[in-house]
Parts: sequence; structure tokens; C-alpha cells
Amino acid sequence: MTDYVSPKDLVQEAVQLAGKKAGLSVKDMLIRGILAGAFLGYATSLVFMVSSQGLPPIVGAILFPVGFVILVLLGLELVTGNFALLPAGVMAGSVRFPSLLRNWTWVFLGNMIGSLLYAVLFYLAITNFRTGNGGAIADLLKQAAQKKTLAYMALGPSGWATAVVKGILCNWMVTIGAVLALASRSTVGKIAAMWLPIMTFFALGFEHSVVNMFLIPSGMILGAPISVGQFLLWNLLPVTIGNVVAGALLTGAALHATYPSASISPTIPASQPITAPTSQEVPFAPAPTASAHSM
Repeated sequence: MTDYVSPKDLVQEAVQLAGKKAGLSVKDMLIRGILAGAFLGYATSLVFMVSSQGLPPIVGAILFPVGFVILVLLGLELVTGNFALLPAGVMAGSVRFPSLLRNWTWVFLGNMIGSLLYAVLFYLAITNFRTGNGGAIADLLKQAAQKKTLAYMALGPSGWATAVVKGILCNWMVTIGAVLALASRSTVGKIAAMWLPIMTFFALGFEHSVVNMFLIPSGMILGAPISVGQFLLWNLLPVTIGNVVAGALLTGAALHATYPSASISPTIPASQPITAPTSQEVPFAPAPTASAHSM
């Protein structure tokens, strides 16, 4: 018996999870969002630690998915993955649009809090509680933060559009990773399926809003000449727009269109919290038989 889940069954499962996740309490969305933001910060700082030691950039890209794997296996909330799964739920009828906005808002806030929390703690760690300058890794963080803000600003509208496009290209792969977490019943299978698209986006240098919630504030704390307004206007806003477009249209809507799910009426009001798996949480229930759906 194979642990592989067919695409049609995978999309059906994703839609059902989206419906459950739409009813999560604010407390659960915030806690799971905070943890997810912190763990992506861990993964990003790992990449910069590797780079500061002179290793090729591809090594960092290979290692980066550890953060995504951790948060998915723990069933945490990552807003960029929700940008795909909640719209698929809306299309299938398992999620109401106000519930989608509610989830995106609270999870985005939770991811931001977790990313900033880790950024402060990481700053204190690499500067020996503000007694040093952070060394090579601090220099790399400051350079990357400026490249992701001031470099776009210098290009004007073309820079802003570039950030949007890189946000689209990034989250197309990230949301495929979130969906592929459902493509296997085994833990090893889930990890392998998720690892590939996440490694791909990072190796190509595209823009992920939650990663940047850690990276750019870290550079700012370490002394990069970037204002809060420049961070928000020239990176977080355009990148988030790109992430939403990719998740909602290129993954959520596209997969639902080609593997349509049976219409599911929302049974849980947005105001009623439940304890349920998140969009990235992967159930281990037996898969439907492969013969039920053609590939």
C-alpha cells in the first residue's frame, strides 16, 4: 500500500483543512503564527551563518527548508501558505470570505511578532548582549536588508514592481510546498515533498514576506540605514501583494480549478473557535483508495 495521495484527493483534503482552520480561535492563530515566524527566523539566520563562513550560497538554500518543515509538522500557522489554502476553501464553499480575511489578518500579525521577537534575541546573541558588532554575519544581514529595500527604492516604480514579481515567484513555490505536505502519509515523504519547492525559491533569491519580517528588521537593528517606512513601502507591501497573488491564483485557484472539490457548506461560524489542524497540519488518516480517482 503506497503512502502517496493523488492530486485530486490532496486538494479535497486541503479544502477540508481550510474549512477547519477558518474557525481557529484568535489565541491559536496568534500563538501558532508567532511560533512559525520565529522558526522561519531560525532558518534564515542559519543561512546567513553558513554564508558568513564562506560556503557557497546553494548550501544555505539546501538548509533553509528546515524551518518550513518544523512549522508544518507542528501544525503552525504561516500566512503565505494560507494565501493559497483559504482561497481554495472559499471556492469550494468550506470557507466564508470574512473568515479568510480574519485568518490572514491574525496570522500575519502573529508571524510578524514571532519574526521580530527572534530578530531581537538573535541580535542580542550575536552581539554578546550589545557588547560587540555581530561580526561577519551582521555585515551580511545589513547588506541583504539594504538590497531588499534601498535597492528597490533607487529604481522607483520599476523596483516596486520587481519586488511584486519576486513575491509572486517566491510564494508560487512556497504554497506548492504547503500543499505537497499533504501528498504523503509518511513523515519522511512529507519532508521530501516540502523540501524541494522551498529550496528552489530560496536558491533563486525570490521574496518571502515572513522571511523579510526577520531579515530586514535584523539589518535595521544592527545599523542598516533603513527606516520603518522604507521597509514597509519598498518591501513588505509589494512582496505581500505578490505572495497573495501567487498563493490565491497560481496555487489555490489553479489547483481547485483542475481538481475541483465537491461543494462543502461552511458549518462553523467565523466567530466560533475550534481546536483543529491548521492548513499546514497533516493528518495521518488512511488515504482514499487510489482507484477512486484517476490521475
